[in-house]
Amino acid sequence: MDHFTYQDGILHAEHVPLPEIAASVGTPFYCYSAATLTRHYQVFAEAFREIPTLICFAVKANGNLAVLRTLARLGAGADTVSEGEIRKALAAGVPPQKIVFSGVGKTRGEMRFALKSGIGQFNVESPEELEILSEEAVAHGGKARVTIRVNPDVDAGSHDKISTGRKTDKFGVAWESVLPSSARARVLPGIRIVGVTCHIGSQLTKLEPFRAAFARIVHLVKELRAGGHTIEVLDLGGGLGIPYDSAKEIPPLPADYARMVLDQVQHLGCKLMLEPGRLIAGNAGILVARVVLTKRTPHRTFVIVDAGMNDLMRPSLYDAWHEILPVKEANGDASPVDVVGPVCETADVFGKQRLLPAMQPGDLLAFRSCGAYGASMASTYNARLLVPEVMAHGDAFHIIRARQSYEAMLASDSIPSWLE
Repeated sequence: MDHFTYQDGILHAEHVPLPEIAASVGTPFYCYSAATLTRHYQVFAEAFREIPTLICFAVKANGNLAVLRTLARLGAGADTVSEGEIRKALAAGVPPQKIVFSGVGKTRGEMRFALKSGIGQFNVESPEELEILSEEAVAHGGKARVTIRVNPDVDAGSHDKISTGRKTDKFGVAWESVLPSSARARVLPGIRIVGVTCHIGSQLTKLEPFRAAFARIVHLVKELRAGGHTIEVLDLGGGLGIPYDSAKEIPPLPADYARMVLDQVQHLGCKLMLEPGRLIAGNAGILVARVVLTKRTPHRTFVIVDAGMNDLMRPSLYDAWHEILPVKEANGDASPVDVVGPVCETADVFGKQRLLPAMQPGDLLAFRSCGAYGASMASTYNARLLVPEVMAHGDAFHIIRARQSYEAMLASDSIPSWLE
């Protein structure tokens, strides 16, 4: 469920008509619903009420400070993968002890910043990283709380580019290296192993890959405890999918996912950590664009909008499907069209052969399920400005990131003296 609905024939964000926002900020723009973010977090948290659980929102999905602050006030922590994301989480009010630092390429500088900030946990992804982190923690004057991210060699069954738990993927400590790495960690002066982490991918729509991975993790926890490790944290990552295309994708409900997780791990007595991103933010956001023109050829009809693949790159990167709706509710006949952007790339396509009513220049279209990996992956390719982000709350809205200006874009470059 989300809070983007037609009211009196006009698509609204909560109780704000989208044309009102478009008139204020221009197009294209991202719009988030505070009520949807809140509901999604609360439904997920409620599903795990039987066991101590910390839900750390994956900042990479949406790093806007207003989004992070909304979730932090509900009790969420933050799963981060860079110093910048740690800084965002802290700025949004996430307590440092609720911040997890993941990622395969943490630099020494990032480690130092995380240690200085007092974050709660490092998810370590290689034996080499353990050695470096230990050195930095000793120099800082303490020990780093560490979970070993395990690569369980389980195929998530999702898109190849968002699967992370196979033995050929770059993520996590290889299964056969976990026990030797854990033994080494016990003698490293700057490391305190507190748990195990596992994340096998994103946009999973079936429980079986999770079940297979978690079964391996349960066995590993028992082995580590038998070897003398105190395993008190079990971080199971994120990855549960959302229904981008409800006709083809019916992901498990959070309650079903939680039941499966608890059946597998509750007997271990660990504190549970989860790192959802898309599940919380995906359907809490939309992208709104304006029709530039409709181009008709003998072979195709193209509806060209003012948003491009630089604003929403998921379709070009992953062949991702987003539902596309006219902001003014359609009553007439629909025909198949390709919805495309202005970027100078053939890949700049949002949807092929989508059924839409006749679109006129100036009409608004809404791309659903863009709250995750939309604005956070945007770029200025083709020297296009980063678009604004807006949050709706009841009958009000607030610009939570202003549209970039051409002056700011040009000022970010510097011409050397020999070219003056």
